[in-house]
Amino acid sequence: MTATRPRSAMREFLRGEAASGILLMAAAAAGLLIANSPLAAGYFGLLERHVGPLSVLHWINDGLMAVFFMVVGLEVKRELVDGQLSTWPRRVLPGLAALGGMVIPAVIYLLIARDTPGALRGWATPAATDIAFTLGVLALLGRRAPVSLKVFVTALAIIDDLGAVAIIALFYTAELSLPWLGAAGAVLAGMTAMNRLNVRRLWPYMLGAALLWVCVLQSGVHASLAGVAAAMTVPLDRSKAAPDAHASPLHRLEHALHPWSAFLVVPVFGLANAGISLLALPADALVAPVTMGVALGLFLGKQVGVFASAWAAVRLGWADAPEDTSWAQVYGAALLCGIGFTMSLFIGLLAFPDAPTLQAEVKLGVLVGSLASALAGAAVLGLSGRPNS
Repeated sequence: MTATRPRSAMREFLRGEAASGILLMAAAAAGLLIANSPLAAGYFGLLERHVGPLSVLHWINDGLMAVFFMVVGLEVKRELVDGQLSTWPRRVLPGLAALGGMVIPAVIYLLIARDTPGALRGWATPAATDIAFTLGVLALLGRRAPVSLKVFVTALAIIDDLGAVAIIALFYTAELSLPWLGAAGAVLAGMTAMNRLNVRRLWPYMLGAALLWVCVLQSGVHASLAGVAAAMTVPLDRSKAAPDAHASPLHRLEHALHPWSAFLVVPVFGLANAGISLLALPADALVAPVTMGVALGLFLGKQVGVFASAWAAVRLGWADAPEDTSWAQVYGAALLCGIGFTMSLFIGLLAFPDAPTLQAEVKLGVLVGSLASALAGAAVLGLSGRPNS
């Protein structure tokens, strides 16, 4: 039982993310269709309507997405402490692949957009992989994508998410308010103290997370980071002897929040942010530097960065290749890592908060790059056959 528990948790996670990815595809397609239909005026008007201090779009991107980031934080902590990333040998291959898959796309973007005024802030847009979208495509491929490959991609995407969170914190933070930042630190210290005192009820952590979100929102740091920070304070039992190890507060909270994040938050984000009025774009929008930088960063940069890093790590003896998986399948997975929908859109919108034209180019680049990566990756994996076949 002890040896199989992390694997069971991973399988449950894969099933949930795959279904969420399929729903996200439908939501993104719906947003694009609505934005180019007679319903467009109502669609954009609703997103711009204010509810209290924020517009509906800001409530989605700054409020609902905090739930998504809290789930990301819970997943990262679980995998680092007691899962597929709990030991250094397990971290090496997905870690190096994730690093290559973040650096090369950013370099490609910078090379393409370097001469465009104001465009350099979007350098991190193609650096992220959408875990739900990617696993949704893998799920549609069935047995042509072996479980070991799905685990590799999941671990890579989790590390990728952690890198994206660090990028947001370091490079996309507005002017700081020290009093509010101090208040956020005090709330986080209190939540950490609850962990140390072995507080196992979830409601104090949820209350703390809500207070932390308000403080972080007011501090100038992006509010999404409150979700990750709060998640790191939730206790995770490591006792292998416990008959029901999943009674851990972290497991209970992740189990409670994951369906809401996967089947409500992420699809709503996709529906709200994938909408681009194609007729309103300039004629050369498809070949604009930001569009091309994002699209080629995702499609070309991700496959080169992920595959080359994984291949080099195995050839140099630093890591083992995924079991029962061919290099053709690893290459197919590297292509799928170019699906950067949720996190890429999120970073792109942070990069250009007051530039609607650049935002539209980011969205177009993300859609083109992600679609090309999904189709190419699915084709490679579909043609590669099952292992040992």
